[in-house]
Amino acid sequence: MKRIAFLNSRGDVGQTTLVYHLAHMLVDQGHRVLLLDLDPQSGLTAMCLTEEQIEELWSDPRSEGRTIYDAVRPLVAATGDLRNPHIEELREGLALVPGDVGLYAFEETLSDAWIRALHGDAHAFRALSAFHRIIALAAEQHRPDVVLLDVGRGLGANSRAALLAADFVVTPLAPDVYSLQGLHNVAVTLFEWRDHWSVRRDRSPDPDLDLPLGPMKPLGYIVMQAVMRLSNPVRAYEKWVALIPTVFHRSVLRDEPPASLHEDPWCLGIMRHYQSLMPLAQDAWKPMFHLKPADGAIGAHMEAVLRCREDFERLSSSILARADELSGQAP
Repeated sequence: MKRIAFLNSRGDVGQTTLVYHLAHMLVDQGHRVLLLDLDPQSGLTAMCLTEEQIEELWSDPRSEGRTIYDAVRPLVAATGDLRNPHIEELREGLALVPGDVGLYAFEETLSDAWIRALHGDAHAFRALSAFHRIIALAAEQHRPDVVLLDVGRGLGANSRAALLAADFVVTPLAPDVYSLQGLHNVAVTLFEWRDHWSVRRDRSPDPDLDLPLGPMKPLGYIVMQAVMRLSNPVRAYEKWVALIPTVFHRSVLRDEPPASLHEDPWCLGIMRHYQSLMPLAQDAWKPMFHLKPADGAIGAHMEAVLRCREDFERLSSSILARADELSGQAP
């Protein structure tokens, strides 16, 4: 089982849309996929479920363990350990642990736990390992080959706990100065989190508690939403696209960059801006590459659907191949 987290400190680069479509493509290719919505804004849940379904999950006072926050609620209240997480079956082979705006309340618990773990506090380790253990519990129900974690923007305590639970980290990047500066900040922070967790992990007082190793291995980056002309980004983006390998290699990998993005094995893909396809997909409640003429995808739209499918087929294959390649390497 591969656990892959998606993180961009800036936000607004299309990360949630990327995770949603990648999950469906992996299922199309025969893999079982589990989604975790670890963003308190719950955008992935909103893409997967109707408003009526979300309202039922969030507002039913009789429900327990219906969202990711319900699963960690006893840790927030300091009344116990995790509840067994609820999963929503979206289609054969694809399931979701739904998000919850209440997850913001877990941030303070996790921030405090990070400090108290240095002193061997048992409750702190239960909190810091919560997302890792939720994956294990949900996997017993769904048996996934791949787990995709949609991590909220920023580098707060929720993001840290999410990345502790991940084997690999993928960074979606917009070709602009903000994403590149954010990439540098992410790289510095990941090194610190990984090193600091190693120190804390050895201080757990409970040898039976399932703690994450927290490898946080970089898997690569994806260039997002570049407007394309003849399969190449237009000139307005060329400067920033050209700089991405340099920043990624020097900040994240701490080595020398390749000559160009197209020669960089850490570039997992360059994703187009699919423009008018997304509204059609939202109306049809399906991924863009599943659109049919009956959904309004006719003429040029249908050509874009086919290009979209090709792009996500390449991307999913690239991600899995890279994960297989890096699985045996030290962090």
